[in-house]
Amino acid sequence: MTTAADVPRLTSLSHGAGCACKLPLATLEQLMARVGRGLGGAGGDLLVGAEEGDDAAVLRLDDRQALVLTTDFFTPIIDDARDWGRIAAANALSDVYAMGGRPILALNLTAWPAADLPVELLAEVLRGGAEVAAEAGCPVVGGHSIDDPEPKYGLAVVGLADPARLLTIARARPGDLLVLTKPLGTGVVATAVKRGDPDPAAVAAAVASMTALNRDAAEAALAAGLQAATDVTGFGLLGHLHRMLRASGVAGEVHAARVPFLPGAAELAAAGFVSGGTRNNQGYLQDHVELEPGLPPVVATLLHDAQTSGGLLLSAPAGRLGDLVTDLRRRGIEPAVVGRVAEGPPGRIVVRRLPPQ
Repeated sequence: MTTAADVPRLTSLSHGAGCACKLPLATLEQLMARVGRGLGGAGGDLLVGAEEGDDAAVLRLDDRQALVLTTDFFTPIIDDARDWGRIAAANALSDVYAMGGRPILALNLTAWPAADLPVELLAEVLRGGAEVAAEAGCPVVGGHSIDDPEPKYGLAVVGLADPARLLTIARARPGDLLVLTKPLGTGVVATAVKRGDPDPAAVAAAVASMTALNRDAAEAALAAGLQAATDVTGFGLLGHLHRMLRASGVAGEVHAARVPFLPGAAELAAAGFVSGGTRNNQGYLQDHVELEPGLPPVVATLLHDAQTSGGLLLSAPAGRLGDLVTDLRRRGIEPAVVGRVAEGPPGRIVVRRLPPQ
């Protein structure tokens, strides 16, 4: 008879050091350069393809509808199986929301060490994923599973969008204000779960953030007439902002004092619970990001922190900011205006404590 004491912690079977284990930005760019044009870029009815580096692919069906296609999966970042499933599902669905789409159908993607973990635990993972997908109005209709020594879970997701009202990373414009819809810090919390014994309240706050859908944030962005967005995941706030600015041919500023952090995140970062993904982000971005002298190291770490199922980063024209903020708050989201888009070298970011006077 298998008891709870016989089952290893889920995170102990993961090599991911507390983050969602994306390829480092530098590795991803080298890979895409080597693949070349084997993965299609936009053209014809393919509105967004691999070459654009956006959150999902978009294929126009007709003048009123486009398919949004994405997939995401990762190793356990917490030990509660159902919560891991919920987080992974919300994370995968987020890529559809980041494009201004509505998820309509999903498939499970599962790797499971059948000799080491009971199938009942996998059932909990799948139930958690199905719960969040159902909240999104997106049924999970099957999927694929393999036997693997390291557990992994996620979804392949199909969504629909209006091809005339897409959100993409390539439409940020000078003068836009940068709006973040969730606080940062899930990476340090997940790393602490794997390596230490963090405050349960900090873990609960991170789980609540990671399982919250980005649906309302996307709907508010579309209602305000925005055109540029991305979700903040494994490349951290600065990494995803860099990609958005570079794709848009612009530069930007981040005002660190305006960036919200999860409860306990600063303390965990100061204690050294920093994932390999976060350190990869810092290494890659050092040539693209200028940090104001005197910026606290903990703040710099959290701005690079590799997130899982983070919020949306929206690029909002100044004239639409008021309507956007009002709508987000009406939907229960407290937005943070964390910076601005500016003229300058594409992808360049200056991080200041506060906006210049």
